[in-house]
Order: sequence, then C-alpha cells, then structure tokens
Amino acid sequence: MYDRSSIKRLLKRLSSKSISVKEAYGILCDLPYKDIGFAKIDSHRMIRRGFPEVIFCRKKTPQQVEGILKAVYGKNKALILSHASERLFKGLKKNYKGLLYNRLARMIYQGGIKPKGKKRVLIVTGGTSDLPIAEEARLTLSLMGNSVSILSDVGVAGIHRLLGNKKRLLEANVIVVIAGMEGALASVVSGLVSKPVIAVPTSVGYGANFKGIAPLLTMLNSCSPGIGVVNIDNGFGAGYLASLINHM
Repeated sequence: MYDRSSIKRLLKRLSSKSISVKEAYGILCDLPYKDIGFAKIDSHRMIRRGFPEVIFCRKKTPQQVEGILKAVYGKNKALILSHASERLFKGLKKNYKGLLYNRLARMIYQGGIKPKGKKRVLIVTGGTSDLPIAEEARLTLSLMGNSVSILSDVGVAGIHRLLGNKKRLLEANVIVVIAGMEGALASVVSGLVSKPVIAVPTSVGYGANFKGIAPLLTMLNSCSPGIGVVNIDNGFGAGYLASLINHM
C-alpha cells in the first residue's frame, strides 16, 4: 500500500535491518510511477492526493485495463475502475479476487476508506433518469471515506418535493446536485443553504438539451453564489471534489 504510513514503516524496517537495502530500493523505485510501456502508473497518487489513481476504462482495450490493474491490485486501501462494462468485470474477476461491480454506476471497485467524523454529503437529483450519475458520485464518495446519501427525484417541476426535504439539505456538509433538462435545480438548492453546492449537468433531456450543454450553461450562469460546476455526466468528478471539501 503506497501511502505516508507505509513509507514510514518501510524506513523503520530498513533502519532495524529487517529488510535489505536492495529490497527497500525495489519498493521505492515504483513509488513515483511505474512504466508498463503503454501506461505510466502513478504510484505516488495516494501520497500526494490521499486517494489512489482511478482507472478510466472507456476506450481502453481489456488487455490494457488488465495490465494497469495488475500493476495496482492489492497495493492500496481502495480501487476504482470507472466507466467499466459488466463484460469487462466478468473477464477480470476470474483472476482478481474481491472485485465488485456496480452496474448502475458502471464501476468496478474494491476496498474503501472508512468514514471519520459526522460530516455528511448529500446527493440531490432532479429525476430518476439522473440516478446512474448520482450512483457514480455516491460510490466514489463512499470509497473515499465519506458518509453519503441520495435524495432523488426532487426536480423543479414539483418543487414541494425538495422543500419537504429541506432538513436533509441543511444537515449536509456538502451537496451535489445532479440535473438534466434545463438544470435549474442547482440554483434552487444553492439558494436554500449555506453549504457548498457542486452541480453536475446531465445529458438527460430532449433535443434542445444538446446532450447536457443546456443545463451546463444554466449552472455556469447561476445567480446563486457558491456553486461549482463539473463536466456533463461527471458523477465521479463531482464525488471526488465533494470528498476533498468534506474532509477539510
């Protein structure tokens, strides 16, 4: 496992001569990054960022994904392979024990960091169609050591559904708002709370939604201060940012 405590343990073992200089060198050589030809594995990511590198599977061949997985498997507290198909998962689980698959989030994962403290992150969705992106954010947050829950289908077409859950909004430390169509929900939520709001535009909608461009522009142009906006359908990015804020 490549983190700060593991380096300290390694140096203590070297100091006590329970490990040779050659063995310690072999371990430390892989810390900055490991070159496997077609990819350079960022082994130092856990040390710098507090969470290991995530494997983005889309557009990678199964052989490339497995090559990267082989280099990182079992070396960190948590493992995420994002935008992964169920077919890819079935091919990998034969040789890598303990891997799990979340079909809705399209994530292969393992392990996770245990939550500390009482701070909570709330994910709010405009509609049920936004749940795949919400689940990607939820699983990311959970694996990164956060207590997280989802409040779904509370879009502006029935604003009473959101207002009926105002207590949950106020109890959250960070709020992730996920919405397609015109994306107005993020502005409404931000206007009700004094917490940071991370807005995720989704590609859910009809023609003039422009595959998420319409809600993206709505969220970027919100008159309610305190909103940060991530890319279209980027549940992972929203979850990661929310985790960084929540752990401050």
